[in-house]
Amino acid sequence: MLGVHGLTRQYGEVRAVDGVTFEVPAGKMIGFVGGNGAGKTTTMRMIMGVLAPNAGEVTWGERPVTRADRTRFGYMPEERGLYPKQGVLDQLTYLGRLHGMSQGDANGRAKELLERFGLGHRLKEKVEKLSLGNQQRAQIIAAVLGEPLALIMDEPFSGLDPAAVDQMADLLREHTSRGVPVLFSSHQLELVDRLCDGIVVLHKGKVVAQGTSDELRGNAPLRFVMTLTGDAGWVRGEPGIKVLDLDGATVELEPESEELAQRLLTEAVSRGGVREFSRVRPSLSEIYREVAAA
Repeated sequence: MLGVHGLTRQYGEVRAVDGVTFEVPAGKMIGFVGGNGAGKTTTMRMIMGVLAPNAGEVTWGERPVTRADRTRFGYMPEERGLYPKQGVLDQLTYLGRLHGMSQGDANGRAKELLERFGLGHRLKEKVEKLSLGNQQRAQIIAAVLGEPLALIMDEPFSGLDPAAVDQMADLLREHTSRGVPVLFSSHQLELVDRLCDGIVVLHKGKVVAQGTSDELRGNAPLRFVMTLTGDAGWVRGEPGIKVLDLDGATVELEPESEELAQRLLTEAVSRGGVREFSRVRPSLSEIYREVAAA
């Protein structure tokens, strides 16, 4: 398990990261979300030892993380870190050797992954000659090349087409299936919702929410959509019911409790037919906006 405990980073008067605490369990994929400037990249750099925290610590298992541990972590920075003038295969082989692989193992594993992700015919190509999407593929391959103990990835899906997103998601799942903890940040909230076992929401340097998608949604207000056979205007006068939107026979509403929702449904049935009465599940984007505004 990768643990983050009270990480804090100060730049002059600005506290970019303020007591951030969360865990990335073995074999789980955790999504790290937040707006620009929320502190995600700074937190990831502290996890990797690129930046020193002003307070707090990172743990690996039950002990403080060491430099040797970090050597075995796969890291993908948001800014592509590959050398533009160097050939793709040579560069990946070199990076594999930095992770402790032999020349032959690094070269063979790099070829295998490049073939898998459609770059097998461009092994000698300079990185600068690749499209942005293919550069992103190469950067992800660099992160996973050395059979990492953990994966820390900053915006790994940026610039990828839908097919490449699915390929990379499968690659990450292969690592979690072997017990590797994976932390990645993304602005693509619906993708995070689909892929991740847990979510950490950062806002202005602080963790403002964390948990599974269902747990985060469980804290959202009760919200229903009801469609009647006749006009729904009468709902506006019902006590304990907040009408969010009303369009003829359809009304979106927030009751103060489940009991009031059931009473409203009973009342609607007594007044005539009910075509629909369903709970509205907020999207992760809506949840983020609510917790960030709190």
